[in-house]
Amino acid sequence: MRQYLLSVYHSEGQPQPEGAEIERIYKQVDTLNAELMAEGAWVFGGGLYGPETATVVRVQDGETLTTDGPFAETKEQVGGFWILKAPDLDAALALAARGSAACGAPIEVRPFQDEPSD
Repeated sequence: MRQYLLSVYHSEGQPQPEGAEIERIYKQVDTLNAELMAEGAWVFGGGLYGPETATVVRVQDGETLTTDGPFAETKEQVGGFWILKAPDLDAALALAARGSAACGAPIEVRPFQDEPSD
């Protein structure tokens, strides 16, 4: 089975859920995660702190440089992700639909590249 990255996106400037609403979302995502594990689709997943906590690391001319903030200057940032196993893209898209329903956010689906044969 191929592995897919399901990236959860949040838009800058949109109100983030709080209180009972965020608790409801957490419970829905926990339920989905348990289902994905039971189905054998789960590899790894997690939520991320906001983009203001990001640090970008790059090496230039042998020197390591770090800068604060997200690498991409965009209004949409990754807020969490799943790495899941699915037999094909259609199955991965169906899993993403379940994830989007659980967390209330759009999800981008991307397959991992095949590893080179030895």
